[in-house]
Amino acid sequence: MISAKAVKIFQNSIDNYHIKDSVNQKINNPYKEGDLSHLLYYKNWVDVIQWHYEDIIRDPVIKDYKGMSIKRKIDASNQVRTNIVEKIDDFFLEKYKNVNPKKNAKINSESPAWAIDRLSILEIKIFHMREETEREAATIHKKNCQEKLQVLLTQRLDLSNSINDLLEDIASGTKIMKVYRQMKMYNDDSLNPILYHRKKQ
Repeated sequence: MISAKAVKIFQNSIDNYHIKDSVNQKINNPYKEGDLSHLLYYKNWVDVIQWHYEDIIRDPVIKDYKGMSIKRKIDASNQVRTNIVEKIDDFFLEKYKNVNPKKNAKINSESPAWAIDRLSILEIKIFHMREETEREAATIHKKNCQEKLQVLLTQRLDLSNSINDLLEDIASGTKIMKVYRQMKMYNDDSLNPILYHRKKQ
């Protein structure tokens, strides 16, 4: 099933990142470019880097210039993340292009790739919550995090099943494979007024 495959790839990406545990390291994607596995690994790697940028930027004594630099990296990362998700949806659009939806077929509230996006971030959360359950300096904190970890593991199971069900429904024609591009405006210098006014100066 696609969810089990995705979780395994996400775990591989997360583990590989934490060998060096540095936001400055380069990705070494072990999967063949053009494969879904390559996109899934790339997607999670971007998420892991951004997760750690989000940690760094919350340092209360961070210098303003450094915080702004990281904020811009996060913005750029969000755009890359969106682009990868849309490529994953392109994979599913191609895969199911010959399916004829049934007369009463419905549209899901989110596309398969955006659900997989949530699964990727959830797997990072599970990794770090598990770390907190093992941190020696923590006391009652460990118990609280263990309870939270169990909730996250249940959430992974539920989300995984939902993704698998959605793809089965699309394959059988009971759900329609339809996507809407995000059309993010803040990075587009023809849509963000700050940027297009700046170009005129």
